[in-house]
Amino acid sequence: MSEPEWVKHAIFYQIFPDRFYNGNPSNDPENVQSWGNKPNLWCFQGGDLDGILEKLDYLLDLGITAIYLNPIFLSPSSHRYNTVDYYQIDPKLGNLNSFRRFLDASHNKGIKIILDGVFNHTGRGFFAFNDILENGKYSPYKNWYYIHRFPVDAYGPGDAVDYYGWWNYKSLPKLNTFHPAVREYLFNVAEHWIKFGIDGWRLDVPNEIDDDTFWQEFRYRVRKINPQAYLVGEIWDIDPRWVNETHFDGVMNYPLKKAIISFLLRSISNDELLKQLNAIFSAYPKQNLFYLLNLLGSHDTERLFTILNEDLALVKLGFFMMLTLPGAPSIYYGDEIGLTGGKDPLSRKAFPWDQESWNSELRVWIQNLIQIRKQEEVLRVGDIELINVVDHQDILCYTRVMDQAVFIIMVNVASETRKINLSIKNTTLKKGNILKNILGNEQFSIDNDDQIFVDIPPKSALLLKNVKF
Repeated sequence: MSEPEWVKHAIFYQIFPDRFYNGNPSNDPENVQSWGNKPNLWCFQGGDLDGILEKLDYLLDLGITAIYLNPIFLSPSSHRYNTVDYYQIDPKLGNLNSFRRFLDASHNKGIKIILDGVFNHTGRGFFAFNDILENGKYSPYKNWYYIHRFPVDAYGPGDAVDYYGWWNYKSLPKLNTFHPAVREYLFNVAEHWIKFGIDGWRLDVPNEIDDDTFWQEFRYRVRKINPQAYLVGEIWDIDPRWVNETHFDGVMNYPLKKAIISFLLRSISNDELLKQLNAIFSAYPKQNLFYLLNLLGSHDTERLFTILNEDLALVKLGFFMMLTLPGAPSIYYGDEIGLTGGKDPLSRKAFPWDQESWNSELRVWIQNLIQIRKQEEVLRVGDIELINVVDHQDILCYTRVMDQAVFIIMVNVASETRKINLSIKNTTLKKGNILKNILGNEQFSIDNDDQIFVDIPPKSALLLKNVKF
């Protein structure tokens, strides 16, 4: 199996294009909101490709090496999951030239770009569905969708009845991906943008295209053009069906997000957390653990800072875990500065570029962790062993090991200091080894009984590196 090697070492940053930065006001729509207004479902705030290009140095300074863009193709909405033309960049974001400038500049700075592929459904303005609205049962495209009856009511009140819409939304008619012409069209779209130079696809709701042959052909045609193209599916549950040589390299690791947040909120014990982590890590082939896209937030979820009740210490621990566990970490734009927000559309606020509003302590923390991850290969591709700390249900402990490189990682989510007596008999560590906390200056030694004694302050973590063998 030929996974894209670069993903194992990547730090992703997810951008909702309309809300990141307005680099070219001349392409703003007439109904553009003032930047930073409370977001809603129908207005735009003016973010564009030139804006992302202008802020590439900000991303480089944070440590980002890959960008996942929410949809950028022509669409009537700010979310753009109702595609009208898969071959046209939405003019509110720019044009083909601005995308080329952005893509080339990103690549020149060592940043990979993956696009959101929305191939399960289109918008009502898509040419094939538009033809059905005009020509009804005589449309040559009537088999491109699941049409139940004619004439088709696509704009009246209520759910989709005359055709199958995603979650019954009239604005999202579902494509019939079993139809040969539809398949070929979508494969051509995927090939077109890979040839243009993008580095992979994030596939939207791929489980709703419940056809293994579709994804096998999709993968084959994409990888034939670029063998290092990353394919990652939006799968919300643990499901190994989607991670193999006929589907994707990885999936969005929502189960990890849920487990981490539940532990931080102390709604589960460390024992239950270990069960959930074991379930994730044992479900997928070992080599693919490094291709899971780990995340703590996305455009579809509440903001991390809001979920954790704006508890900075817990938010920092969440990023600490994500950046020291197997998988490619992904930061949702603004989470690194403590942006708040509830569920969609409030999770899609405009990025506040006034640094006075930033939680700079959080950004520096994440920046530091990213640099440590880049410096320590073992934190990217080392084996993981989960350690059960029986006496303290609010302590998470695990090791990352690769050859002689060993890290012991400990997290305390309690509001009190915990004194831990940890047995390391089943590790490669031995008596006399010295472990240094690279988040501080403390050093610990292995005693005669192959044990280590540590005090972990409230809501804090230790990143212990074996510095003397």
